[in-house]
Amino acid sequence: MAVAQIDYSQAGELKIGQVGIANLRVRTLDVAQLAQEMRERVQRAPKLFERAAVIVDFGGLAQTPDAATARALIDALREAGVIPVALAYGSSDNEKLAVEIGLPLLAKFRAQYEPAGGSTVVGGASAPTARSEPVVGAEAPPPTKAAPAAPVAHGGQPGLIQTAPVRSGQQIYADNRDLTVLSTVGAGAEVLADGSIHIYGALRGRALAGAQGNEKARIFCREFHAELVAVAGHYKVLEDIPKELRGKPAQIWLENEQLNIAALD
Repeated sequence: MAVAQIDYSQAGELKIGQVGIANLRVRTLDVAQLAQEMRERVQRAPKLFERAAVIVDFGGLAQTPDAATARALIDALREAGVIPVALAYGSSDNEKLAVEIGLPLLAKFRAQYEPAGGSTVVGGASAPTARSEPVVGAEAPPPTKAAPAAPVAHGGQPGLIQTAPVRSGQQIYADNRDLTVLSTVGAGAEVLADGSIHIYGALRGRALAGAQGNEKARIFCREFHAELVAVAGHYKVLEDIPKELRGKPAQIWLENEQLNIAALD
């Protein structure tokens, strides 16, 4: 008796960019599968993804889709619960497509997918370089056991220090540097940094380190309850994180294109 093989590969790779906007790089142009994957993401974390703004990136395909297929995908994503707001910049064909379907082009999200040192893009297409929704790996102890006592400079600039609590609806962004929060990050709040993020209180909102693609950035917190954490676009939501890590001091880092989360001793 033949055993049916299950294909676990995903058609779309979702990353979280600056200001919480998600970038969906299409790896397989299967409208039904892409819509189903997005629907499942919304169902798993409705507070984060329901009616969320999404940038659609066709840069992982060998050929830019035609307008009819692109419109079908945009409609399907809307029905799945998110709001496509733009296309990621790519080839001249991609620019023409954006005009045809009436969406703007955004360029800055695209760079987060390219490997360090730059890669050659031929015909507007580049190979995907990251896995979608990397697996949490808490088995290996992190190399650093505690957050540094002072902010670490990133890009030659002093770190940004936030002394007051970051409350719901607030957003703090450390441009080209690390961010240190001396208090708490409340539910519904968002902290972003191009470098690492150090939180000396509870993290209940969102923390996005390496916002411009720095894969060496890390997140440290004294009490982990995060709605979402991301390093260089690789993200995890609270629903995906083992319960034994919740409420504990934690470190989040990226290694071999997998997001790792471990308790700090």
